[in-house]
Amino acid sequence: MKIVVLDDYQRVARAYGDFGSLPGADVEVLHEHVGDQDALADALREAEVVVAMRERTAFPAEVFERLPRLRLLVTTGMANAAIDLVAAGRHGVTVTGTVMYGATKSSNTAELTWALILACRRHVVTEDRALRDGRWQTTVGTDLAGSTLGVLGLGRMGTQVARIGQAFDMRVIAWSENLTAERAAEAGATLVSRDEFFATSDVVTVHLKLSERTTGVIGPAELAAMKPSAVLVNTSRGPIVDEAALVAALIAGSIAGAGLDVYNVEPLPAGNPLRGAPRTVLLPHLGYVTENALRHMYQQVVEDIAAWRAGAPVRVLTPPA
Repeated sequence: MKIVVLDDYQRVARAYGDFGSLPGADVEVLHEHVGDQDALADALREAEVVVAMRERTAFPAEVFERLPRLRLLVTTGMANAAIDLVAAGRHGVTVTGTVMYGATKSSNTAELTWALILACRRHVVTEDRALRDGRWQTTVGTDLAGSTLGVLGLGRMGTQVARIGQAFDMRVIAWSENLTAERAAEAGATLVSRDEFFATSDVVTVHLKLSERTTGVIGPAELAAMKPSAVLVNTSRGPIVDEAALVAALIAGSIAGAGLDVYNVEPLPAGNPLRGAPRTVLLPHLGYVTENALRHMYQQVVEDIAAWRAGAPVRVLTPPA
């Protein structure tokens, strides 16, 4: 059985996942991203099992057509918008997932969200670089206490972020299309209208699932409605924010800054305008990248493969009804 593991940037897959417990498995681990579809088809042409890292690699119908040997696709996480589940089923490919570490406790992504918020509000990166260049105290930070935290999406992740905001003595407001006042109150937030949300938030933090409905939810109009002193933080999915509109807002100074961990294309291409945009803190999708999370992830990957091999697959992903 040929297994190919994609996007193991930190070179930890073999250490964290007991692939040796799979008798007769020939495991190949790729440490660099394969973005080109032809190169991907070539790299996976002998694979019966492929392990995909989050939504990094797209698996549309045309990719499945080029991988006749593929029978199991394991994705980290229990949802992956980059996989065409209908096409997978049509080609006889079982798709399974992993339950992310922190699903029932404090989330590593929620923690990173606050790292970005603090970095933006207190100019951590700017001051670090200035100090190394011999300069001292070049910026003035902004207090969190007394300011307004706007949480876009109050699911598990958004709720954790909202509760931490309360600990910083922030006013917490929230909005999403189907959010109710009762659900917001349970998370310690106040439901407001869409217009009030963008107009009054000092920090807008994104915690929506990517879908056709949420793609581009934050576009030119929403960015224009934000305070010039406000910052945007996105640790959810890149396409939820209109990337071109965000770059334009940063260059124009119509918002104070942005902290980003996710992008339309990942890894972020060398020529992407965000790399040169002012007042930004950019991270390479580190929200889930902790030792506990990766160990948990690869252990479940091995469990998925073993269960599928035994004829009783677990954590199977199916197309929405």
